[in-house]
Parts: sequence; C-alpha cells; structure tokens
Amino acid sequence: MLRRKHLALILSRLEPPPHPKLKWEVYKLDAESAANMVYTAAWIYDDVRGKKVVDLGCGSGVLAIAASLLGAELVVGVDIDKDSIMAAVRNAEMVGADVDFVVGDINCVGGHFHTTLMNPPFGSWHKGSDVRFLKKALEISDVVYSIHKRSQSVREFLGRCIPQLGGLIDHVYEMDIIISRTYDFHRRRRYIVKADLYRILSGKVA
Repeated sequence: MLRRKHLALILSRLEPPPHPKLKWEVYKLDAESAANMVYTAAWIYDDVRGKKVVDLGCGSGVLAIAASLLGAELVVGVDIDKDSIMAAVRNAEMVGADVDFVVGDINCVGGHFHTTLMNPPFGSWHKGSDVRFLKKALEISDVVYSIHKRSQSVREFLGRCIPQLGGLIDHVYEMDIIISRTYDFHRRRRYIVKADLYRILSGKVA
C-alpha cells in the first residue's frame, strides 16, 4: 500500500474543478486532508482495499482516485457538474487510477457498495443538502466516511439526525481542511476550515 505522504503527493498534482459553482458549494479538498481521510478508511479500518467504493459529489475525483490507488476493487465517482467530471477523468488517467465517473445527481446511484467516501455540501447555501447526501450514502453502503463542518451545533444536529437515517456514528475525527481561493469573494490565498470526519455504520451492519 502507498504510504500516506506518497499518496498526498500524488493527489496534490490533480487538477481542481475548472469552473466551481457556488450553488453546489464546490470546493477542492486539499491533498493532505484527502489522503488522511482515505488512508484512515483503508489502513485503520480496512474499508477500501478489495472493496466497492463510491464517492458522492466527487468533484474532480480526489477521494475516488485515492481509493483506487489504495486498492479498491471498484470505484465509482458521481457528480452533477460535467466540468468537474471531465477534470476527474483527466486526473484519473494522469495518475493511473481506475475509476468509473458518472455525471448525475446522487439519486442516480443504485446498487450496493461497501464504502462511501464523500465531502458533501455543508448546507450553507442549500439547507438540508448535507442530510440528503447522508441519506443516500446510508441507503447504498455499509460504511460512510463523511466530512462536516465542526461546531457544537452541527455535532448535536448530526448526533440526532444520523440515527434517524438509520446510521450509527462509530467515530469522529477532527480535521483542519485547507481551502484555496476559489470564488471572487475570497480575499485570502487560503482558508483553514475546522471540520469533522465521521465514520458511520449503516444500520444493516451496525
């Protein structure tokens, strides 16, 4: 298996979403955070190697590509933004990752996966979008890794919401995500966003 630092180095070469759209809360997840997230799923919990993995809202493919490089049997990346998917295809080809990318809303995904990896919208612009992603992930997979904004109110909300969706919060890891200047209203070159990585078990396997 690739070392985490080597994985992060590979992911740092990937093209970001070329035309990020604020209405979908498109931000590129930094390479270090993506590597830490997928390495946690792969190394600590064995939820990647030889498994079927889906990345909901994959953007330009960083989590899906990381899963493929760490030995997933099958990886599917889904995003509603065609421009992001085209970038994801180029990224996968550049680093030799085997990922099936699909342009579409997350509701187009069916079947069963062992693991969902996702960095969903935080719901800042469209209230409830984060819940919609969680609901879909728990419908189609046994284990979900999902990034959410870190705050006491969000933790309390997800602590109530996730069991109602049929999930069990297994662990919460604190992360500091680095977001590069993406939109016109951004004034700094980069921003540090405090976030939580949730490992959630579906009620089917909990």
